[in-house]
Amino acid sequence: MRQSRTMSMVEAATNVVVGYVLAIATQIVVFPWFGIETGLGEHLTIGLAFVGVSLARGYLLRRLFEAIRVASRSDVRAERGEPAPTRR
Repeated sequence: MRQSRTMSMVEAATNVVVGYVLAIATQIVVFPWFGIETGLGEHLTIGLAFVGVSLARGYLLRRLFEAIRVASRSDVRAERGEPAPTRR
């Protein structure tokens, strides 16, 4: 089954949101162990600095693996002599 670009973005965004919440919770617990004292606003800002990168990374990797999957299916079809599917 093929994953649409929209669903790739939804999956990547969900992954980033869950990761963001976990990162903030982890920072709140771990930073004091290293003598780093920050307020909640600073934790949120630090986390936001990585959100865009994480979202882009997740989306691009999902699209890369989808392209690999589609290409591998095309190779199998070509070996069998089957016509390529039409794109919707």
